[in-house]
Amino acid sequence: MTSKSLILDDFIPYRLSVTSNVVSDVIARAYEALFGLSIPEWRVIAVVAENDGVTQQAICAVTRMDKVTISRAAIALVDRGLIARAPNRADRRSRRLALTKAGQRLYADVAPKALEFESRIFDHFPPDELDRFMTMLRAIEARALDVGAP
Repeated sequence: MTSKSLILDDFIPYRLSVTSNVVSDVIARAYEALFGLSIPEWRVIAVVAENDGVTQQAICAVTRMDKVTISRAAIALVDRGLIARAPNRADRRSRRLALTKAGQRLYADVAPKALEFESRIFDHFPPDELDRFMTMLRAIEARALDVGAP
């Protein structure tokens, strides 16, 4: 039996990470320049816009970002008047987050730009390939969660 040697550039988890970092970095620079938002701040705004009254814990679960990153982003957004915190009746230890009017306006400005960036990156790929790619990404995510770490 011949063993396969690791070549980092051909290692799929590495390729996924590098590609994700490149795309995120390009978009992060644009969000920072145009709206003064970091990627974690934008993700919090987007999740709150899609799920009004969501908790930070739920944002962690959806975005797979750690709780410290989410907490810092939420604090910054509260300080900027973009999100508001309200008591969570279901769990008194947590708070529910909602967009303020200013947050809703910002989301309305950023969301079309996000779609424009997505389009600029992916529009030259055939739609059926993108559909298969999204299906594969979701399947990889599910499989990785099933497999877990050693």
